[in-house]
Amino acid sequence: MGLRSLPEAMPYAMVALLGLVFGSFLNVCIYRLPRGESIVRPGSHCPRCGQPIAWYDNIPILSYLLLRGRCRRCGARISPLYPLVEGLTACLVTVAYARLGPTADFVKQAIFIMLLVILIFTDLTARRLPHPVTLLGTAAGIALSFLTPVNGQPVAGLLHRFGYFPREPIASFLGAVTGGLAGGGLFYGVGEAAYRILHKEALGFGDVMLMLMVGTFLGLPLLLLTILLGSVLGTLIAAPLELISPRFRHFHWPYGSFLGAAAIYAALGGGSLIDAYLRWAGLAR
Repeated sequence: MGLRSLPEAMPYAMVALLGLVFGSFLNVCIYRLPRGESIVRPGSHCPRCGQPIAWYDNIPILSYLLLRGRCRRCGARISPLYPLVEGLTACLVTVAYARLGPTADFVKQAIFIMLLVILIFTDLTARRLPHPVTLLGTAAGIALSFLTPVNGQPVAGLLHRFGYFPREPIASFLGAVTGGLAGGGLFYGVGEAAYRILHKEALGFGDVMLMLMVGTFLGLPLLLLTILLGSVLGTLIAAPLELISPRFRHFHWPYGSFLGAAAIYAALGGGSLIDAYLRWAGLAR
């Protein structure tokens, strides 16, 4: 890397560093929220011996490597999910920064990504999609729709037929609300129908709240893409494992984790995928 490129790389390094720091906090949320514990108090401590973790043992990724994945005091094994979450968060927010630069859109996308990382891993590890996260995310998605645009074309097109032409902040707000209602409403309806037909729960209310949140951030087109990709991803992973191993045939798959991963992809590159499909189908130039 030359001297001229070093200043250009500094913002990315700073964003990645902040991603590591936030990723460390996300680990606290992932561990404590499903257990109904406070994410503020007490401070970081070993779950086994209860001893507080010193700052030098709480440096993202580096401390895990130096301690060889064990508590300094009692030797209990530290889950490798901790550095994974930290590294993944840093990578994702850096990708978002590379796409959007220092803009309000980047801040919104970074918030969305971090909320989804929490939900992906709480569903993966505890089969929980904590309502405090999805409720906070839904409120944030609606509020941020006034600052950064959400695709409101479907609802705006309908309003145009009645002679109403909403300006951008209102169109964006309507896009967020429509996306949220569509996501939450669709999953609630499917879950209710499945329960009445099969007499067992097919979709938890956590999934409903997750899609409510996703819809407010992404709007209707990317919401539908998320559902499609999440379902395909879940099928590609679950179907082969259920065929190969009997232990997976009654396994409770974390559908929220698949949807969360799909939503991150939709946020980072879903627009380009939709545009490519429309061009391929001859519906756009």
